[in-house]
Amino acid sequence: MNRSLILSAGIVTTFILLTTAPLEPLAADYQLGPLSQEIKGVPKGKLTNGIWKSTVYPGTERDYWIYVPAQYEASKPACLMIFNDGRSYMNPKGSFRTPTVFDNLIDRGDMPVTIGLFVNPGVIPPAQDGQSGRRTRSFEYDAMGDRYARFIVEEVIPKLSEDYNISTNPDCRAVGGISSGGIAAFTVAWERPESFHKVLCHIGSFTNIRGGHSYPFILRKTDAKPLRIFLQEGLNDLDNLHGHWPLGNKEMAASLEFKDYDYKFVMGTESHSGRHGGAILPESLQWLWRDHKSLQP
Repeated sequence: MNRSLILSAGIVTTFILLTTAPLEPLAADYQLGPLSQEIKGVPKGKLTNGIWKSTVYPGTERDYWIYVPAQYEASKPACLMIFNDGRSYMNPKGSFRTPTVFDNLIDRGDMPVTIGLFVNPGVIPPAQDGQSGRRTRSFEYDAMGDRYARFIVEEVIPKLSEDYNISTNPDCRAVGGISSGGIAAFTVAWERPESFHKVLCHIGSFTNIRGGHSYPFILRKTDAKPLRIFLQEGLNDLDNLHGHWPLGNKEMAASLEFKDYDYKFVMGTESHSGRHGGAILPESLQWLWRDHKSLQP
């Protein structure tokens, strides 16, 4: 921004041109802590994968991974946590390394025995060899309404429950995601609070990609729902034609405060990435599951 300051003294007028530029905060050097690393002697869960062909989104296919902790017993209902953009969260060399974090927190008693489902957004396979498939991520994740929630609650969970003893208590279920996957996680719990009470949202896209900017105002005008919500955002996040990510998350936090929700909002200095969210993932999950010992799966 350029500003002109005019100083007058008698017949002498001095023009001083001041040039100022808004200073963006420097991103912190976020590092993964010990609870995000493999610890000797901690039992490791088992990770399996497959391809999901959806009926709620006909024609789409998606990769998914199922994490089963070493402490899981089929005779006892397990808690459930679902992650959108599943590959990002289960990647053993990525920002989150969620299976390792689960191993450590479950072993410490900081979270319950929890089955993790890491599910990718859909792809419509190419019609011919050599062509690229059509990705439906924004169509699924950024859309308002209950379609993605129906995919999770009516299609995914019943199938998962055929093989695993999953708790039906919504206090024992959580859903998480990053960016558009973050707003999708909120949408699942918002549309189906009878199925999910816990939300973990990293750099959520509460902007006008497909109407998500309206959530802060919808929150204010709707009776509070029994949700516990963790929001993480970065001061250097996106600012583009769809909106301003830090502002959108601040407005969400303000609306959650206004309606007296059980929530936590952590603002860092990172840009549109998982580095900050990954660095604080263990603490985020400890906060989200802090009362798990009193739950009845």
